[in-house]
Amino acid sequence: MSGRPKLVITGAAGFTGRHACQYFEKNGYEVIGITRNKANDLKASKQIQCDLVNKEEVDDVIRTVCPDYVLHLAAQNHVGNSWVQPVQTVETNALSTLYLVDAIRQVNPACKMIITGSVLQFEPQNFETLPHPYSFSKTLQIMIAKAWLALYQLNIIIAKPANLIGPGESNGVCAIFAKQLVEIEKSEEEGILEVTNVHVRRDFLDVRDAVRGYGVLLERGKCGEEYEIVSGTSRSLGDIIHYLKRHTKAKFNVLTKSNTAGDIFTGNPDKLSALGWRPQIALDESLADILDYYRKIEKPV
Repeated sequence: MSGRPKLVITGAAGFTGRHACQYFEKNGYEVIGITRNKANDLKASKQIQCDLVNKEEVDDVIRTVCPDYVLHLAAQNHVGNSWVQPVQTVETNALSTLYLVDAIRQVNPACKMIITGSVLQFEPQNFETLPHPYSFSKTLQIMIAKAWLALYQLNIIIAKPANLIGPGESNGVCAIFAKQLVEIEKSEEEGILEVTNVHVRRDFLDVRDAVRGYGVLLERGKCGEEYEIVSGTSRSLGDIIHYLKRHTKAKFNVLTKSNTAGDIFTGNPDKLSALGWRPQIALDESLADILDYYRKIEKPV
């Protein structure tokens, strides 16, 4: 027995999951990384393969591990894919959460859980505002978590991250830009960076700061509360390109599909900040790290 608190991290092989495994292993937890398929170079005490939409497999894992903490990161996070595979998106995001919280209910109701929702959730009483199947799946996920919290008094915290960025394999817009720029660098020719709308503004936060935020919530977060995992500052896609340009020798032109005013999202980190959390990694540093990550990959996908 290690004597360390046992932390189950689902989606351990994903973008945030890999950072989370490494962070919590270094900070005194015995990390059990849950992955669908075997993952290489996972910084966890143990890796368990489990299909989270298979109730029997989830029950077996939780019964075997009996965790003290759970960080539920596993998700289908691609909005575009949710239109093509809506049922799979709902299963992955909502059904897996139901199986997980119910397994905890049966094995260790005192286990402290973080369920990661999304700032893209919608208000269930107003379906006219529903933007896409992904939003529906994440809203349903949080409704399930809140229901099991209310019905069975489970120790559940809701975390709502926005646009997480940083080194590692990601399908986010910053990673997409960085991949294109690294390809242009390697070609040593002038290239084109395609952007839907440079005026769209989003709240970007380094994934390593987000993981530290999850650590703060495990230690001091209040069960039943929702916390936005955000920077509190919005940046336009034009700003992102400007920062990336500082760190690349690539010569490129920006091709914009729309030049209309873009929508704006800025999160509110006040509740998390009240627990002592602050972002530590500047946007400029995050973007430089993303470029460096893709430069180390021989052929960016």
